[in-house]
Amino acid sequence: MTDVPSTPIPRWIAHRGAGKLAPENTLAAFELGWQHGWRAFECDVKLSADGVPFLLHDATLERTTNGRGRAGDLPWSTLAALDAGSWHSPAYAGERLLRLDTLAHWALPRGAWLNLEIKPTPGTEPETGRSVAEAVDNLWRTYGAGQPQGPAWPLLTSFQPVALQAAQQTCPHLPRGLLLDTLWPDCWTVAHQLGCSAVVLNHTLWDEALIAHCRSEGWRLLTYTVNDAARAATLLDWGLDGIITDRIDTLGPAA
Repeated sequence: MTDVPSTPIPRWIAHRGAGKLAPENTLAAFELGWQHGWRAFECDVKLSADGVPFLLHDATLERTTNGRGRAGDLPWSTLAALDAGSWHSPAYAGERLLRLDTLAHWALPRGAWLNLEIKPTPGTEPETGRSVAEAVDNLWRTYGAGQPQGPAWPLLTSFQPVALQAAQQTCPHLPRGLLLDTLWPDCWTVAHQLGCSAVVLNHTLWDEALIAHCRSEGWRLLTYTVNDAARAATLLDWGLDGIITDRIDTLGPAA
């Protein structure tokens, strides 16, 4: 087993802030998730053209904003003016894209835990992994992370090993997790090489034998995106540590 940085893993993690109940990856989503009793959140982080870490899942802007084109090709001043809420519903018209530093200043004083997926614009994997790790280190240290009474570091995850490698080289003390949608050749070897403390799999991949194997390798075990109560209960019974879900209204802390 690899000696890797560890992090507490909450059992219930709200997907992109509030699942589908609010525009994903916006401050309104995190506020709504918090109001529903959630204290752990997953979100996606990429870079603007001028190097500002901000939240967006897609490489392009069309699905969740009134912008067009690749988000990573635009400076933050342009991205900050976009409407990231109207696509969801009229109630959220005018909601803005969210910077990582704004999210940290929202989350850390209230004790919220974050799973930050490094989501590079294609072609920017090393730069994004490095910049997100540096930003996290600076932001979390402001609130005492790394000190005995400080907040837990977030978990940095990615489907892109190159991005995780850059984060590892930049800030090796930050906990990392490899995201997997399929079990590709040598994925477990790569997870060890990246010093991962966790693996995060599509929930359809997990069975009891795989859980036993990954547990024997020393990893914490998470899964996405589980929206069925029976499936969530089965996975927890099998020994998974954390469930990422959209159903913040029917699963999790308040259920």
